Amino acid sequence: MGYLQEEVKREMRLAAEAIIKAAERIDENIEQAIELIYNCRGKIVVTGMGKTGIVGRKISATFASTGTTSIFLHAAEGIHGDLGILNKEDVVLAVSYSGNTQELISLIPYFKFLKLPIIAITGNKESQLARNADVVLNSEVPQGYEPFDLIPTVSTTVSLAIGDALAVALIKKRNFQIRDFARFHPGGTIGKKLLLTVGDLMHGGKENPIVHCQAIMKTVIPYMTEMGLGCTSVVDDEGILIGIITDGDLRRLMSREGEILNLSAEEAMTAKPKFSQREALAVEALNMMEDFKITMLPVIDSMLKPVGMLHMHDLIRAGVVG
Repeated sequence: MGYLQEEVKREMRLAAEAIIKAAERIDENIEQAIELIYNCRGKIVVTGMGKTGIVGRKISATFASTGTTSIFLHAAEGIHGDLGILNKEDVVLAVSYSGNTQELISLIPYFKFLKLPIIAITGNKESQLARNADVVLNSEVPQGYEPFDLIPTVSTTVSLAIGDALAVALIKKRNFQIRDFARFHPGGTIGKKLLLTVGDLMHGGKENPIVHCQAIMKTVIPYMTEMGLGCTSVVDDEGILIGIITDGDLRRLMSREGEILNLSAEEAMTAKPKFSQREALAVEALNMMEDFKITMLPVIDSMLKPVGMLHMHDLIRAGVVG
C-alpha cells in the first residue's frame, strides 16, 4: 500500500508547487482586481461551471463572510433566467480554467451590455474569457500536473487559492476585524467563539476574588482556597488592579527560604498582570492567555478596578476552546 501513500503525497506536492508558481506570477493585475472589488457599490457576482463553478461558489461564500457582498451565479442557470440578479453597480468574477466554457461565454455579451467590470481567474490567457475581461488572474498549471491533463484537481486548487487570497487582501484593506466576522457567524461553534464576551463567562460579584495589597498571606491563602479559582486580584487603596496572586506564585514562594505567611500580598504578587475587559470577545481573551501562557485573567472596568476573573476552564466549558 506504500505506493498509494506516495501518490497522495506527490499530488499534494504538485498542488503546493502550482500555487507557488501562481504566486510568483502575481503582478499589478491583482491590485486592479482588489480595487474593482473594494470600490464595488453593488455586489460581487462570482460565476462558473462544473468543478470551477464549485470553487467559485466557495470564493463567493468567503467574500460574503468577510464583509464583501457577494452571490454565486451558476453560468447555466444564468442563460436560463437568473441574469435578473445583476445590476449596473455589480462586478463579475468569472472562474474558468479553459476560459472557453460555452455557458460562461454566453453570459459575456450581457455583462458587456450592463458595462460590468469582469475579473477572470483562468489558466488560458488567450481564451475568449480572458480577451473580454478587464482583469485577468492567471491560474495556469504546468502540463503533467493533473491526471491526463484533463481532470481538474490542481487547477481548481490554484483557482481557489487565488480567490481566497483576494478575500484576505480585502480583509486587510477594509481593516475587517474579528468583531465584524462575528456578525456573520452567529451560530454553532464559530458563533460561540466569536459572540461570547468576557462578561458572559467571567466570575463577577461575590465570586470575584480580590485582596488589598497590604493583606497578609496568612489570610490570603485560605481566602484563595475558599474562592476556588486558584488566584486573586490585588488592588491598592483606590481599588485599582496592581497585581495577581496565583497558585503558581504560591509554589514559587514555597521554594524560597523564610516565612512566607507574613509577607504582604504586594510582596507575593505578580505585578502589572495581563487583564481584559468585560466587553472583549472571549476568543480575544483566549488568544491572550495562549500568547502569554496564562490560565487566569483579571477583568477590569474603565477605572482599572477589577470586576471579574476569567479562568481558562470557563472558556473550555463554554466551547470557546477547541
